[in-house]
Amino acid sequence: MFPAWGFPLAVIATCAGIYFLPSPIDPEPFVFEKPPPALVGSLQVNKKLQSGQRIFMGQLKGPESFTVDDEGNLYTGTVDGKLWMISGDQLHFITQMGQNMPECGTPDYEPICGRPHGVRVDQDGNLIVADSYFGLYKVNPRTGEKTLLLSSEQGVDGIPFKFLNGLEISKNNLIYFTDSSSKWERRHHKYEVIETNHLGRLLTYDPVTRTARTVLSGLYMANGITLSPFEDYILIAETSICRIIRYWVSGANAGEKEVFVDNLPGYPDNIRLSKKGLYRVGISTTRFPSFFSPFLDALGPYPFLKKFIAKVTPLSFYSIFLHKHGLFLEINDKGDIVESFHDPDGSVTWTVSDVFEHNGKVYLG
Repeated sequence: MFPAWGFPLAVIATCAGIYFLPSPIDPEPFVFEKPPPALVGSLQVNKKLQSGQRIFMGQLKGPESFTVDDEGNLYTGTVDGKLWMISGDQLHFITQMGQNMPECGTPDYEPICGRPHGVRVDQDGNLIVADSYFGLYKVNPRTGEKTLLLSSEQGVDGIPFKFLNGLEISKNNLIYFTDSSSKWERRHHKYEVIETNHLGRLLTYDPVTRTARTVLSGLYMANGITLSPFEDYILIAETSICRIIRYWVSGANAGEKEVFVDNLPGYPDNIRLSKKGLYRVGISTTRFPSFFSPFLDALGPYPFLKKFIAKVTPLSFYSIFLHKHGLFLEINDKGDIVESFHDPDGSVTWTVSDVFEHNGKVYLG
């Protein structure tokens, strides 16, 4: 017969065992100073994204970012480590960033297959690619030949890359890019968000001198970036704390950074400049007001709870907290949200990485 004290003892033993288990994360407290913004005015929920359509279904797996060449060909990289060219209604394979295996496209094989994130065309018509695992590359879009500019192992300023992400090229061909974390790889990005560390960097690479340097460090999951029309500042998405900062490249404020917009209604990904001069921001996961605080808002001040949850739950578990609601924002040069585009039930898309405009169409990653 099971003794009456047996169950409490088992519970105590289980809790003690969990307490002494090492946690995969070492979180810091972070407090969102405001609740998520109300969904009114420019944030009013609508169905604008539901007028879109999916293209190349089953072929393009998780396209992250887009760029275009002088001939109007689109380029993108996918979660299975592949680079693609879209020419009209035709899809052309360019190259595999790592090894091409049947398992490519699954998290465990990303370090083997590669994961191209930021993609841009340079002045010579080559693709510049930030691969999250392997480093910064130049790729010939016609032949698929890859030239490694900076390896992740080499890194910059003695710090290896762990998660290369956003990319932008200035008019003088200077390459800006982000390393989201010096600790967590892309496949563990959920730990990066939960941990709320500030181990991200904005970096530059000069293809003429073949030198790189750190521009900014201490960023919260540095993600998408874009230069202003006059290239006097650069915007950087800090995904894990739902804000965008501005770093002044030139002018009287050169070298200074400031908050451009914070308390966003979601976790920002890529930032792109539209033909209207507005900044379009893809939202990877929404952060909406409700009766209860959003999961990460509530956990933010309590590192102990974060550690505990990371001990007892697999990474895939956190997906149950994701609200399947597609969203991107249009923001003016003052940091005001002027319009939002929604897919409230995620029927066309429920996560938006990139918002790229070309020939009167808007392509969503």
